Amino acid sequence: MHDGLYCGSRFRTLNIIDERTRECLAIEVDTSLPAERVIRVLERLRVDRGLPKQIRIDNAPELIAVNLLNYCENNQIALCYIQFGKLQ
Repeated sequence: MHDGLYCGSRFRTLNIIDERTRECLAIEVDTSLPAERVIRVLERLRVDRGLPKQIRIDNAPELIAVNLLNYCENNQIALCYIQFGKLQ
């Protein structure tokens, strides 16, 4: 997700939610969320809760980066891409 501040600055959010329980497992907010940071969040999640079996993502650059795609493949995490303009 992304949004803007009153001053015009943009920011992004990474929200990791368990779709079964609707529990929010992680939220990261920053002006940039590169793939390496997404992987760090997933690694923290691995320690705390285990890795998800599936991740629903949009086509944001950090989410289609080769190193994140490789990480998901190496950890048997299926990727489900949402359609452009759809929230689910």
